[in-house]
Amino acid sequence: MTMTSVRRFWRQSLLYAKLPEMRLFWFFLPFLIILLTINIFYLPKLWVFITLIIFLGLGVIILFNNLRLARSNLEIKIERNELKSIISNLRDGIIAYDPNFKILIFNRAAEGIFNLKAEEVIGQYFNLERVREAPYRLISQVIFPSLAPVVIRRSEPGVYPQIIDLSLEEPKIELRVATDKILDPNGQLLGFVKIVHDRTRELELIRSKNEFIGVASHQLRTPLISIQWALESLIKENLTENQKNLVNTALDVSAKALKMVNDLLDVSKIEEGKFGYQFEDIDIISFIEEIIGNVNDFAKQFNVKIYFQRPDEPSIVLSADPQKLSIVISNLLDNAIRYNVPNGEVIVAVERVKDQPYVKISVKDTGIGIPQEGINKLFTKFFRAENVVKVDPNGSGLGLYIAKNIIKRHGGEIWVESEINRGSTFYFTLPTDPKLIPLKEIVYEEE
Repeated sequence: MTMTSVRRFWRQSLLYAKLPEMRLFWFFLPFLIILLTINIFYLPKLWVFITLIIFLGLGVIILFNNLRLARSNLEIKIERNELKSIISNLRDGIIAYDPNFKILIFNRAAEGIFNLKAEEVIGQYFNLERVREAPYRLISQVIFPSLAPVVIRRSEPGVYPQIIDLSLEEPKIELRVATDKILDPNGQLLGFVKIVHDRTRELELIRSKNEFIGVASHQLRTPLISIQWALESLIKENLTENQKNLVNTALDVSAKALKMVNDLLDVSKIEEGKFGYQFEDIDIISFIEEIIGNVNDFAKQFNVKIYFQRPDEPSIVLSADPQKLSIVISNLLDNAIRYNVPNGEVIVAVERVKDQPYVKISVKDTGIGIPQEGINKLFTKFFRAENVVKVDPNGSGLGLYIAKNIIKRHGGEIWVESEINRGSTFYFTLPTDPKLIPLKEIVYEEE
């Protein structure tokens, strides 16, 4: 053993010797010395030897147990202090409470969000009634989200962690709250922890960005429409074949530019909550049939045939915004045609969801498919799969993001199944019960 090791051992021993867990040993040691001294003077040597072994054995057992306890508690204390330091310095608010809603942890960031000191909150019990107390209104709405004016779920109900967005009025603040259970090693519930992220500033920046995009897109849209109108008028004139080709190319480019501007304008309106839905009763079967009729000429340009699989019933009436819903179906058909193979097929089907108040619409193609790694990003802004970009480098990557928001606003879901070089099937559902349509326009962000 080197001198360095000896010094380290001596320092650790002194550290453990000072810990509260060693009190029992120091309490026992004087008695041990006194008893041994008495035994030496008054007992036969054999009994002294036996007593010495017993007391030394007890002393060693107590010493090692206390040292082990001291070391364990010291490690726990160090870990607790490290955890406390981490929690204190997190930028997001942390609130932990037991099953009786007694606050156990309230970090520095939470103090800033809720304008309360930790000592004002820790140890307090919360219930629904405390929302009436002005200083505790905000924290009550976070602990009991049903009290908040606007709650948007970002995770499946009943599945932890629970993630929700809260829009609060007094004070005006936007929060994202993640809630998880605190369990002991046996799975018994000890309480809950909430991570509270203040999104007010970032949402203001997003709104400012969207306002700028909206204004810029609107300003671009007007001259693009004028250019397109002028080109459409020009092509009717007596032009040479070469001139007609040039004008047609210009028309195609201006149409793509106009679509991109319109997509940006739509995204801007969606994210401002100003897309302006107008719901009415429509027959979804005849509605889809009409859209298919409108895109048939476009499909012929790509040598693609469209088939419509009608359900057995003659009509299915549901509540929808026809203009917005046509954007979704037209977009799915456009993609199914554009990224198909020559002499390919597109099959559109409508069916009721068994035992549920929904209809399911599917658009199936025989096209290039989507790589598996791209499927999770497919409905996010500006995403385009690599194989899609190779086929058509132009495109905004906004169509499916817009489609997702429209379908969600209708109370439905949208998803895709795809196999590379075998084709894709896009599905979306729409409720047949108007009560299942959300009352408020909500932005469904990238997940």
